[in-house]
Amino acid sequence: MSEQTIEVGSHSFTVANLDDVIFPEEGITQGDLIDVYRRLADTLLPHLAGRPLTLQRFPDGIQNQGFYQREAPDYFPEWITRVSVRVKEDDGRQPAVVCDSEATLVYLVDQGLITPHVWLSRADRLHHPDKLIFDLDPPDNDFQPVHVAAQAVRDLMQDLGLMSFVMTTGSRGAHVVVPLKRGATFDAVRAFAQDAAQVLAKTHPDRLTVEVRKDQRGDRVFLDYLRNAYGQNSVAPYAVRAKPGAPVATPLDWDELSDPDLHSQTYTVSNIFRRLGQKDDPWQDVMDHARPLAEARDRLNEVTADG
Repeated sequence: MSEQTIEVGSHSFTVANLDDVIFPEEGITQGDLIDVYRRLADTLLPHLAGRPLTLQRFPDGIQNQGFYQREAPDYFPEWITRVSVRVKEDDGRQPAVVCDSEATLVYLVDQGLITPHVWLSRADRLHHPDKLIFDLDPPDNDFQPVHVAAQAVRDLMQDLGLMSFVMTTGSRGAHVVVPLKRGATFDAVRAFAQDAAQVLAKTHPDRLTVEVRKDQRGDRVFLDYLRNAYGQNSVAPYAVRAKPGAPVATPLDWDELSDPDLHSQTYTVSNIFRRLGQKDDPWQDVMDHARPLAEARDRLNEVTADG
């Protein structure tokens, strides 16, 4: 076991197991992963700020089963920000972590965090999301159908008066995110996302589907709108994924989808910093484009009525 006391910002704490190998094929240790996240912090933290997190932890490396953790344990330092969230199962409450500093990020990685997943709402208005998300899940490892699906989502959102942004997930597919003003509830946003997905599936029946059952999807991309609910979350932009190669969820410009070599794991810890050195974060001002849902809802109602 290797451990040392480090200072991050105004906080000093001990990090341990720095030599433990987290990604066996790449030889990436826990200390290496801490270094990766420290280098990513300036770009990543704005996407985490103010949002409850679900922590995907792999204390023994990705070769062993990890787990998701929603509740901030009692032993976490008091300087780590927490927000009380309702737990639907028993209508109780529990503290969730909010990662608002590099120190918190480093501490969490030292606790075995590989991938932070963020809520679609912020701590000060938990029941009013400021993002809508479509998770585009391809039928196999062919990413080309995701290109087409993402562009179809973008075109519909544009017709409805909404801006949208695309990101590879570092897993299989892509996320299309729509920034929103925080006027609508999760129920309203989810209903809108469901109706929009159904319009897309009806317009592109050979390419897109809203079938939840995998055996009913065929070779179509699944338009997953189900994340748009209280307490649900999605992988954070610039989060490292617990997969061989250490891929990184990476925001894109829309024109990058035209690259035939692009796939969901194109960017990894080995090349993400070269990208960031050459290109600003395409999502750095994403929330500046938030728009209210109400007008888009009215437009979508007209589309569904015409259909």
